[in-house]
Amino acid sequence: MKSNAASNTTPQSDLKLVDLDYPFSENCIATIPAQPRDSARMMVVRRNSQDIVHARVSDLPRWLQAGDQVVLNETKVAPARVVLKRQHDGHDFEGLLAEKRTDGTWLLMAKNSRKFREQDRLCLQHESGAPGAHLICLSKVPDGWIVAFADGTDSQAALEECGRTPLPPYIVRARGDSGPSEAFDRTHYRTTFGHDSRYHSVASPTAGLHFTPELLRQVEAATQCAPTFVTLEVGMGTFKAIETPRLADHVMHCERFSVSAATLARLDATRPNGRLVVVGTTTVRALESLPSPLPNCDFHGESSLFIQPGYQFKHVDALLTNFHLPRSTLLSLVGSLVGLDRLKSLYALAQQMNYRFYSYGDAMLIL
Repeated sequence: MKSNAASNTTPQSDLKLVDLDYPFSENCIATIPAQPRDSARMMVVRRNSQDIVHARVSDLPRWLQAGDQVVLNETKVAPARVVLKRQHDGHDFEGLLAEKRTDGTWLLMAKNSRKFREQDRLCLQHESGAPGAHLICLSKVPDGWIVAFADGTDSQAALEECGRTPLPPYIVRARGDSGPSEAFDRTHYRTTFGHDSRYHSVASPTAGLHFTPELLRQVEAATQCAPTFVTLEVGMGTFKAIETPRLADHVMHCERFSVSAATLARLDATRPNGRLVVVGTTTVRALESLPSPLPNCDFHGESSLFIQPGYQFKHVDALLTNFHLPRSTLLSLVGSLVGLDRLKSLYALAQQMNYRFYSYGDAMLIL
């Protein structure tokens, strides 16, 4: 089954962008992940209690029970950050292949892309500086350029060879001139699970980065149910800054998602005796974009859902998520679940206790 994009409309609380601010020290930005992955710290909070427990992600099975269904986003991140050389004049550009479109073309967002012209050929550069595959500029769009790989080149092979890990800019800035190798990030900015060998996303579903194969086995033992998966192709829409003074005026970009018939059947069978324990905000958006009642066949759709305080969740009983940026749609989503004022107080406590924030950072379990 296919659907049109899920509506951007959710119950509105008429919040302002400034309501998503909180004091933040950049010293809390994690520049490398915890090793091993599941050794990251985990703040455990309950919505019906003020109790807080400080634990590790490896302790997650302690808070699970038989009948719970854990749901993760199994998308894979592409090495979509690219260095390009324009063929006709040798000028270098940096950019991001921000979205693969259904026709096989890509949206390229690049510094100084206003200088591009239709039919310009852009050569991908290896880290060594050697030339790689070529892109052809097809058309200018508001966010950048639509480009195609030339000469029938397979985009995945080309990016595997020449692309770089699309780390969020705040990690790159926080690292400065030091940091681990591209090979390190290529391994650690991807989840350890997922069966599809094709790339889907230009950002990682970062709550899923905490999971090791052993932790997944322990989750299955605790719940007596294997974790199940959705796929939401994480694009720039998830991380696009809110630029409107009122949250209600912000428009999310569409992101493709799919949920198998088997996963839908598990979701339907979990309630009312078990809980849906959702890993990551991208998984939340995929589940909350499903139609009601749930279909009984494979479902493919697009979501532009922007979850704001006042939203009534349909498919989330518990959430494992990282600590998010001020003024972000992700902060709005988590604040909708736990309460925005309480979330800010929890974030203040996390900073006092030296929790690590953002994509490579620590986690919060909301029960």
